[in-house]
Order: sequence, then structure tokens, then C-alpha cells
Amino acid sequence: MGGDHAPAETVAGAVDAARRGVDVVLVGPESIVRSELERLEADLPVVDAPEVIEMGEDPARALREKPNASISVCARMVASGDAAGFVGAGSTGAAMAAAALLVGRIKGVQRPAIATIFPTPGTPTLVLDSGANPEVNANQLLQFAVMGSVAAELILGVERPRIGLLNIGEEKGKGRELEKTAHEILEASGLNFIGNVEGRDVAADRCDVVVTDGFVGNVFLKTTEGAAKLVGGYFQEAISKLPPEVRAQVLPALNEVRHRLDPETHGGAQLLGVKGVAVIGHGSSSRVAIANALQVAAEAAERDLPGKIAARLV
Repeated sequence: MGGDHAPAETVAGAVDAARRGVDVVLVGPESIVRSELERLEADLPVVDAPEVIEMGEDPARALREKPNASISVCARMVASGDAAGFVGAGSTGAAMAAAALLVGRIKGVQRPAIATIFPTPGTPTLVLDSGANPEVNANQLLQFAVMGSVAAELILGVERPRIGLLNIGEEKGKGRELEKTAHEILEASGLNFIGNVEGRDVAADRCDVVVTDGFVGNVFLKTTEGAAKLVGGYFQEAISKLPPEVRAQVLPALNEVRHRLDPETHGGAQLLGVKGVAVIGHGSSSRVAIANALQVAAEAAERDLPGKIAARLV
């Protein structure tokens, strides 16, 4: 039931993923979910979860007061081993809280972090944390770097990922005390740390993993998302003024660019640091985004992303 277009788009995306071979179980109010499945002439297993956590609710309180909400049921299924992971496009806070409290953190992990895939000219870049932890310390940034490095290896196929620390300048002494201390720790970590990177460097493919606190990371990602939409709007306006025959020639190339920049291509962001796979989708997720998020979750589970992170943090 999570997301602006749920349950229709959510269920449709699950059906699409299942047709690709992903083993999907739908969790939500059974009568509503089955009605959507019938409309799509599809049949998937459904676990009843009659309660719904609304976007404006306090996540921790809602989890306590609504134990039969879909995100809580999903998290308990992962904790019990009945599912390898979950995907949700509802309240990000509720998804994070359910993963941390019900699935549980990997031993040694101080703070789970959201890792978002950012499109670049080469291999995409992972940015973390992108919203889970507005305030962190330098040791937590080191953990983000370790978890992000493992995820880049398994999800993006990068050998020895380059780690960058998001900062206001490239020089070693730049930034707040947090960045200065983190720089020293990362330099001594044995990771492939390339130093400080600025916001403009991320899009230039200077690194494979960018670490920062959740406040800065979230602002960075949403600002770039807004800028991309602004530029896209300008392109649409300009193209609309072209002769039809020219427009027909230009559109295929622009659609390819749009696909590369579209966050729905990857479906959602991984919550790293918990014992199972957790993928958090955008609130506006379409069926395409949901299907892709389920595919991403399945691949992370098959490659044992949580286990590989746990082994690296020992």
C-alpha cells in the first residue's frame, strides 16, 4: 500500500518482476491486493497485512501501534527467513525503522545507511548516506565507506571501488571537524580512498562511492534531481518547437539519455547495514520502478550482500 500510486502500480510492478523470474510475495490488505491481481489476470502469493502506515505518521510509534502494517509484516518475514528481503515505496522512516528494529542490524554496524545509485558517464556511483542519518560521526562515515565499497563490488561490479568524501573542497583540511577527522580515518583504512570530492565531481565519475552524512547526502541528491528535471523541461520546450521530421530524429537519442538519468531504472535505494536486503523505493514509484526495485533486491539477496558486508566489518 506504500507509494503515491499504490496499490495499482505496486501490484502491477510485482507482477512484472515475477514474470522476469523474481520470487515475489505481496504483503498488504488481502482483499485489496487480490482484487488488483484479478484485474491483471495474475496470481501471486499474498500475505495479509490489514493495517497501513500513512506517510505523515511517526515511524517508531506507528510500528508499535500497527504491528500488522505491511512494512512490519515484511520485516518480520525477513527476520524469520521466510523472505530474503523486502521492497517498499511508502514511508522511508517506517521502512528504515522496521529494518533496523525488526530485521536487526548487522553486528558492529552503528547506523544503517541508505545507498542511492547516481548516474555518471561510466559506472554509476553509490551515494551514502542519502537520508537515514542527518548527524553522524567520523567512524560512522568509515562504516558507510566499507558498506558502500562492498555494495559497489556486488551491485555495480566494480573492483576496488574508489571512495570519495563529499566536501566543500578537494584539499585535505577542508570542511567541518567531521570531514577533517573522517579524512584521516579513511586515509588509514586500507580502502581505495581518493580524498575529498566536491558535488560537481560526483557527476564526472571521479569515484565509485561517495560518503557523507544523511542531511548533506539527501540535499545533494534532491538538488541534482530537481536540476535534471529543470534541464529536461527546457529540452522538451525546445524540441516542441522543432519541425515534426526533425523532432522524430532527435527524440530517440533524448529518450536514451532520459533512461540513463531516470531513477526508476534502478528502482530504489539499498538500506545497508541490516541483516536482510531492504530496498526503499521513491514515493512516486511506477510499476517500472517497483519491478526494477524487486529485481535489484533479488540480485542483492542472491549475491548475499548483507553477509558480505558482515564479513568485511569483522
